[in-house]
Amino acid sequence: MGSPVTDDNRLYEKLCLEGFQAGLSWLTILKKREAFREAFAGFDPLVVARFTTRDVQRLMRNAGIVRNTAKIQATISNARATLKVWDAGLTLSEVIWKHQPTKRRAAPRAYGDVPSFSAESTALSKELSRLGFRFVGPTTMYAAMQSLGVVNDHYASCAFRSASDSGRSRLARGR
Repeated sequence: MGSPVTDDNRLYEKLCLEGFQAGLSWLTILKKREAFREAFAGFDPLVVARFTTRDVQRLMRNAGIVRNTAKIQATISNARATLKVWDAGLTLSEVIWKHQPTKRRAAPRAYGDVPSFSAESTALSKELSRLGFRFVGPTTMYAAMQSLGVVNDHYASCAFRSASDSGRSRLARGR
């Protein structure tokens, strides 16, 4: 679970990696993260949006990443969707962060206290899907919201909980 992220390129990367993680362990994705970055041009949406069928074929031969055609194609579609968001005069940060929960939830004390999705992650999933993003279901978006600091599910006893809250508060004041 992360500190607040607002940089659109990093947000795009996280959304794509969360999509690749679906059905796999997060550790698998973390071990392959640098290979993903190399394969997808540092997750620069401007570059990835221009990927072609030939690039998909090249990526399917890359043993350093998860070789799943649908997830590779989703990464390219998500780059194109990111550009559409920008063309509309918005940022990916604005789209994602407007789904930050407004009601403060009690800090989880155990794994079972952490939800797998929320009303906000469902709304974000629907909005991103409408904008052309793929592999952005409510559970995947909740995991993304956790890693991006949009929700703070650090346990009550975790030292990082207050740091995450502070970062989110600073972000809210800066908007």
